[in-house]
Amino acid sequence: MLDLKRAKELLDAGRWDDAVEMLNAFICENPDSDDAYFLLGNAYLKKEDWQSALNNYQKAIDLNENSSARHAYRATTEILEFYNKDMFNQ
Repeated sequence: MLDLKRAKELLDAGRWDDAVEMLNAFICENPDSDDAYFLLGNAYLKKEDWQSALNNYQKAIDLNENSSARHAYRATTEILEFYNKDMFNQ
């Protein structure tokens, strides 16, 4: 069963690859779910896949300008700008 609660549980358990797989399947059936893109961004963030995290946060923001992803996007870019100035040149 595809649901966001289960995806959150996977994230909390450190099963990031499983969460990514579940969230991608969820998004295929629910492409307008900003919450799913936000969680997918969180999963990629945990995997230290910064660009995928930012891309998914941006998609969540595009779907819902009041999404929690707005704060996550801003925080992630601030961290990357501080610690990894070359990240955006990849």
